[in-house]
Amino acid sequence: MARLHAPTMSSCFSHPAVPLAIACWFPSLRTRSLLVTASLLSAAPDLDAIGWFAGVPYEAWCGHRGCTHSIVFAALVALLLTPWLARKNGVPRRSVFAFLFAAAASHGLVDMATNGGLGIAVLWPFSTERWFWPATPIEVPPLGIRAFFSDWGLHVLASEFVWLWLPAIVVGAIGLAVRRRSRPPVAAAP
Repeated sequence: MARLHAPTMSSCFSHPAVPLAIACWFPSLRTRSLLVTASLLSAAPDLDAIGWFAGVPYEAWCGHRGCTHSIVFAALVALLLTPWLARKNGVPRRSVFAFLFAAAASHGLVDMATNGGLGIAVLWPFSTERWFWPATPIEVPPLGIRAFFSDWGLHVLASEFVWLWLPAIVVGAIGLAVRRRSRPPVAAAP
């Protein structure tokens, strides 16, 4: 049930799966402020849907799935937030930047796997062309709270569980297991 003339996206419930899985591999990133910020950044590009409701054409560079879904936008947002969050959490800047960038950039990359809309301007400002992955298995959710809590919305959540949450859980579990094994053993008290 793809809608070509209305904003389309993965649901805001599933975008945080990517940064949460990443954090499982890097214990220093598992602070409340970094996890919350990365989760919000993973969903934030869809705030551009407000423009659609205000009359910005979907296909415009600043329309839905336009510049806010690009890799350049992800880098700019990560650059802005990195100094403060690195200092606040005592984590190296490059680690914080990489995490925030991956979280924000994952949004457009995940949306490229959805089965509706006009594609993602992931290479903006270098190109306004919109892209999809060759396979688009993720169902596009309906807009509106009432519509989302319908059979269609439940079908979307099931699709996102299979294509986003299950892989994220597997990747995260592997990361936790690898990190647990790589920790030096704790010496017993005499």
